[in-house]
Amino acid sequence: MEAAVLAVALGFLLLARGSVGDEARETEAVRQLVVRLLGPEPAADFLVSVERELATEAGLDTYKLSGGGSGIPVRVRGSTGVAAAAGLYRYLRDFCGCQVAWSGSQLRLPRPLPALLQELTEATPNRYRYYQNVCTHSYSFVWWDWARWEQEIDWMALNGINLALAWSGQEAIWQRVYLILGLTQSEIDKHFTGPAFLAWERMGNLHTWGGPLPRSWHLKQLYLQHRILDRMRAFGMIPVLPAFAGHVPKAITRVFPQVNVFQLGSWGHFNCSYSCSFLLAPGDPVFPLIGSLFLRELIKEFGTDHIYGADTFNEMQPISSDPSFLTAATAAVYEAMISVDPDAIWLLQGWLFQHQPQFWGPAQVKAVLQAVPRGRLLVLDLFAESHPVYMQTASFYGQPFIWCMLHNFGGNHGLFGALEAVNQGPRAARIFPNSTMVGTGIAPEGIGQNEMVYALMAELGWRKDPVPDLEVWVSRFASHRYGMSHPDAEAAWRLLLRSVYNCPGETYNGHNRSPLVKRPSLQINTIVWYNRSDVFEAWRLLLTAAPNLTTSKAFRYDLLDVTRQSLQELVSLFYEEARIAFMKEELDLLLRAGGIITRKLLPALDELLASDSRFLLGTWLNQARAMAVSEDEAQFYELNSLYQLTLWGPEGNIMDYANKQLAGLVADYYQPRWGLFMEALAHSLARGVPFRQHEFEKNVFPLELAFIINKKRYPSHPQGDTVDLSKKLFLKYHPQAGSL
Repeated sequence: MEAAVLAVALGFLLLARGSVGDEARETEAVRQLVVRLLGPEPAADFLVSVERELATEAGLDTYKLSGGGSGIPVRVRGSTGVAAAAGLYRYLRDFCGCQVAWSGSQLRLPRPLPALLQELTEATPNRYRYYQNVCTHSYSFVWWDWARWEQEIDWMALNGINLALAWSGQEAIWQRVYLILGLTQSEIDKHFTGPAFLAWERMGNLHTWGGPLPRSWHLKQLYLQHRILDRMRAFGMIPVLPAFAGHVPKAITRVFPQVNVFQLGSWGHFNCSYSCSFLLAPGDPVFPLIGSLFLRELIKEFGTDHIYGADTFNEMQPISSDPSFLTAATAAVYEAMISVDPDAIWLLQGWLFQHQPQFWGPAQVKAVLQAVPRGRLLVLDLFAESHPVYMQTASFYGQPFIWCMLHNFGGNHGLFGALEAVNQGPRAARIFPNSTMVGTGIAPEGIGQNEMVYALMAELGWRKDPVPDLEVWVSRFASHRYGMSHPDAEAAWRLLLRSVYNCPGETYNGHNRSPLVKRPSLQINTIVWYNRSDVFEAWRLLLTAAPNLTTSKAFRYDLLDVTRQSLQELVSLFYEEARIAFMKEELDLLLRAGGIITRKLLPALDELLASDSRFLLGTWLNQARAMAVSEDEAQFYELNSLYQLTLWGPEGNIMDYANKQLAGLVADYYQPRWGLFMEALAHSLARGVPFRQHEFEKNVFPLELAFIINKKRYPSHPQGDTVDLSKKLFLKYHPQAGSL
């Protein structure tokens, strides 16, 4: 792409900054962040200011750091509030050895504050640092209150995020629109999914399942959205609001009998009772009517920053591959946007192009990308660390794009990642011939895991080149995390870097596929890309470091997580023993291996998880219950949450996709079904009859369903000591335990 053409495209994107707050507001927002983060007294040692003129000639965010030392405050200046916050965190991380993370922060400041010998200036190499996936709102954010949202927006600012989805509260706006159009409340209630499944209703994949939404839900989400938007804008972030993608409730056909709609195919093993969405034909006059009405109501309620997200064909094959149809369908969405907001820019998840490559050939991809003026479509190359699309589409045929790391599907626990692909990917995209890359992105389906991966990706948003030595980087990560340098802890992280975090990018799938969290069968693949011995050795090294680090909440979290991973690896190994024993018809060996899984490893794992509130099912469910205004509503939200963690749909439609390893879930869900599976295998051998998977699934489904509907309350306070439990398990199961 010629430089002049790219400049025109990027010029459109500058329009999105038009409604960002002024310097004084952003300065005050960062000052308040410093107080929340460090406390009033330490915060007084930092002088923060936002000065627009600090931006580069190309308008790129810049920060400057100076000062420090005995009696001298640290001065943090940024071109935006986000840039200033990122500069603050750079100082805290690289000069004070601190870390801010989901699992807890380490903020022990040295006294006096370290002096900067000369002013440090850093400019980001790209315009945007993007955050979120549409699915994150359901897998991680769904039950959050404002206190938790405030923490997350602070994390976003410190990590330099300046572009993020802000999709809460949209169902309240849609309800207004549908009522204006003539739908009844009953028809609207039948359309919306439950809270835990709204991400897929928003993308047209689902309707009805897990609903209806209570009135109190709409009121609370409106309140949250206003606070979220106020805080994002105060930092100078650009919130991405939703727009109309073309999907409509079935009841539209009653209100407009002549309307031209297409019924798309089913999604995710759901039948048409919950899927098969209705898509308005692009030429139908109802399309611009609904699209413009929704956007007007949305902007009237929330204002706008001119970037809108919409996904018409997410994991759903269009009814036609004819480029003219795809062009018309895309243009209809965009035209509905600009009819209300002439400055509108469309943020499109590029997931569809790599998810169904057999459908999305060059002609089809061009039809979508070229239906919108160049620079008015901003594409997320959503899974670029594994399946980048920009290389197959000549940089999305001239449309600007953001190189994103997806990393995690379903919010699964489990240590995994493709760190080298992540490290090298943004620069490779930036120097790609005629590249139209305008940013980097963090786009996981679920957060709160594998924090090292996200720390690296956030840092890459401010780096022009890859981290030169990941082993050195990860050692520094460990010392920042624990507030001190410890050789064994750092060696443990280097082992994890070369093992679980060293998946080749092209083979990385972002799921935890351990047998532990899958419905049992004889067909589960236990092959991994790393040596399990590295995980076990990392476990040993962390325990060796434990006497010096037990006061660190982050260390206790990591020790539990690595112990959990080690037990997960052991489950895989004993599952293989059980499978081989069954194939060889060796009943005694089958019973031994099965017994170790069901009566030793899984109970031990549940006990370990119960020692930390961050791994409790009760903590997870209490978040859902806290959103309710009545006990009936609390039970409804809890049911939504339990379905998502397990069966996902009423018949196990997307079974175990959102698997977690939580105390209570392991004991009452994973363990009983593994017990039933091992019993079925033993029964088969003892009686000389074939094992039939379909019969087992028929028998295990009532057990799975009973777990969801039994209304059992789970503890939300931890029990036991993580370090003691981990050491006992190590001494029992590690092949070289005597060396500890």
